[in-house]
Amino acid sequence: MKHIYDMLIIGGGPAGYTAALYASRAGLDTLIIEKMSAGGQMALTDIIDNYPGFDQGIDGFSLGMQMQAGAERFGAKTEYGEVLSVDLLPEIKKIITDSGEYFSRTVVIATGAAPRVLGVENEENLIGRGVHYCAHCDGRFYKNKTVMVVGGGNSAVSDALYLSRLAKKVYLVHRRDTLRATKIYHDPLMKAENVEFIWDSAVVELLADGRLNGVKVKNLKTEEEREVSLDGLFISIGRKPVTELFGNALALDEAGYIIADETTKTNISGVYAVGDVRTKALRQVITAASDGAVAAHFAEEYCNLIQK
Repeated sequence: MKHIYDMLIIGGGPAGYTAALYASRAGLDTLIIEKMSAGGQMALTDIIDNYPGFDQGIDGFSLGMQMQAGAERFGAKTEYGEVLSVDLLPEIKKIITDSGEYFSRTVVIATGAAPRVLGVENEENLIGRGVHYCAHCDGRFYKNKTVMVVGGGNSAVSDALYLSRLAKKVYLVHRRDTLRATKIYHDPLMKAENVEFIWDSAVVELLADGRLNGVKVKNLKTEEEREVSLDGLFISIGRKPVTELFGNALALDEAGYIIADETTKTNISGVYAVGDVRTKALRQVITAASDGAVAAHFAEEYCNLIQK
């Protein structure tokens, strides 16, 4: 006979493992399927200073491993593999991975959102060595140094403002001649004396000697190129939620995030969206963990209901 879990969680980041902790502690038979390693995107962060309980901070990989251990202490199981397809509509949901089939009464989607990359040569190799995608995670390493932010939306402008309070110099590179960010961000950024705008331009090359030491920037109107010496580059051109697996089954917003409110409930009964993959105002480790706890509460309630 096929084994039916009470909760199956796709994604082993902070949202997924918090859901697993709360669910397994409540007595639910819980499985986490993770493609890479515990922590998800968090595992790539050198130091996390804004997660309560670690007065000296903690690296993302270690925090992910501790979250996994905490959930498994109460009986949650972890399987490593890639989810290939899902069938979420039946009462017993079916998840197919590259290692087999799994069945569960509830499914928690914790697949996260990946930062959009520039797509320039050597970008991946320099991640954590001068190239970053989260100013609030890694900006502290650039106190009194020179950094650059790429982007023109709310996230990029917020990052530039944050970095302007830490760094000696902040360049903001944008492909257009005006910001796309909400007007409320414009005035404080324009008043920041250490911020310099590079309009109508794109980063076309990363300069490095073991770690990033500069970039080559191209003006998209004149095609003129210049080199800018840097200590750090923060790429803030948006994030892409990992939702391709779910096709048209789940309701998504215009940016591709799963529509789920603070209950984490989706448009399908017994399916919950947690962490960066769902619609929400703030995407941080602490809010992801909060989502996981909420999802476990409502999943337990749902399991009790359908098994009566």
